[in-house]
Amino acid sequence: MSPDLLLKLVAIFVVIAIGFAAGRARVVGPTAADTLSAATFTIFAPALLFRTMAGIELADLPWRMLAVYFVPTVLLLLGCYAWQRWRGVDAVGSVVRGLAVTFSNMVQLGIPLMAALFGTAGLTLHIALISLHALILLTMATVLAEVNRDGPVRARIGQTVRRSVIHPVTLPILLGLGYSATGLPLPALADDVLATLGIAVVPLSLVTIGLSLAQYGLRDSGRTAAGLALTKLVTHPLLVLAAAWLVGLHGLPLTVAVLCAALPTGANVLLFAGRYGARQAEATATIVLATVAFAATVTAWLFVLI
Repeated sequence: MSPDLLLKLVAIFVVIAIGFAAGRARVVGPTAADTLSAATFTIFAPALLFRTMAGIELADLPWRMLAVYFVPTVLLLLGCYAWQRWRGVDAVGSVVRGLAVTFSNMVQLGIPLMAALFGTAGLTLHIALISLHALILLTMATVLAEVNRDGPVRARIGQTVRRSVIHPVTLPILLGLGYSATGLPLPALADDVLATLGIAVVPLSLVTIGLSLAQYGLRDSGRTAAGLALTKLVTHPLLVLAAAWLVGLHGLPLTVAVLCAALPTGANVLLFAGRYGARQAEATATIVLATVAFAATVTAWLFVLI
């Protein structure tokens, strides 16, 4: 592992530790984790998502690589969701577990990893994956969570569509895509405001993980979280590698796609869990365990791919 990537990994743990220490020392209120999670999910993350999507040129995206990544990723999410439902887990809990094994930490770890290893060429491919990552996975997770709400079928369908579109993740992505289609650049003031809000997503997400870890701990969720983390770090990249082999994807696009799948679980899973008040402890434990184990598994994947 390169020194730059190792330093970034250590910095992530330090920020999580600061949140953990703040939670244990009770320098913030007992509802701080929920409050920060809600603020990040409804204020800061939408700004980041809109600004990202508003600058995307869909025609220029590497669609073959994107298909290699997202087809097995979506199938894994749906498969995990169906398996958990069959085992009797509630709908939202099943969605959270599905996200835990498919939603990668593409920003905090992914960006420095690709920049350090492959420079501008790798980072460009990585940004293409980021552009659709939340749109596809979080929108699908929202639909799965909302469609299982109580109520008459016709009313439930209408509520699902409404809640899936008017949602802190889906709506800014759709609005950003719509703005991108106009071909207009963002006004300077709007771009500065959105950039300022978006900068807060990473530190707030990491502090929230630390606060949640202080609140819930690892004891009650450790075994399940370990299984989810293992699935994320091993099964997910194996599926993407198999898909790449089937369609003949090779070179840098193959390496970037598999390494993105090999990244640990992203903090948005905890934000999603907090949004629905389900499995926050499990999501926190999975993120922490997967991030710790990533230091070893990324070395193995680099050995396989490079």
